Amino acid sequence: MNIMGFIASPRKAGNTAWVANKILEGAKEQGAETQSWYFSDLDIKPCQSCYGCKEGNRGCIINDDMQQLYNTIADADALVLGSPVYMGQMSAQAKIFTDRLFAQFSPRFSPHFKENAAKKKLILVFTQGNPDSDMFQVYFDYTKNMFQLLEFDVKGMHVVTGMRNGPAHERKDLYTAMKDIGSSLVLE
Repeated sequence: MNIMGFIASPRKAGNTAWVANKILEGAKEQGAETQSWYFSDLDIKPCQSCYGCKEGNRGCIINDDMQQLYNTIADADALVLGSPVYMGQMSAQAKIFTDRLFAQFSPRFSPHFKENAAKKKLILVFTQGNPDSDMFQVYFDYTKNMFQLLEFDVKGMHVVTGMRNGPAHERKDLYTAMKDIGSSLVLE
């Protein structure tokens, strides 16, 4: 099994990166091949709504690092998308990535959808400072539904709370919990 992690945080060594990488570590322990992509290292431009992706067979015509991610996603069996919660929703980096999925994974709009039609498993993980895991539940449910409309097989949506109280790597409860999520992704 090939699992790709996408860390949509500007902090390469922050809580979101640690949480997503622990999930990948759990998957790797079960025999999966894993790789992490840090959006802070990538140049991904926003969708321009040019509909160039609908013409010909090239897909998205914006020449940036998203082209490499399209290939990575095509080869993956599962994805882990980690994002901090900023202003009650995913980070700007995660939103740009999600918008750019339109060119390849929108069943109603993308002429390239058939080649990507095999449902990819997806784990969504959000980190937030607020200790109330239900505070942004409406948004999290909306995000899960949006990925399901893009034909992803959402296997889990996890919210890691209380990040203002200390870094994730110091929380013993998270170490095993995150690795278990990765393990279950491989074992199911």
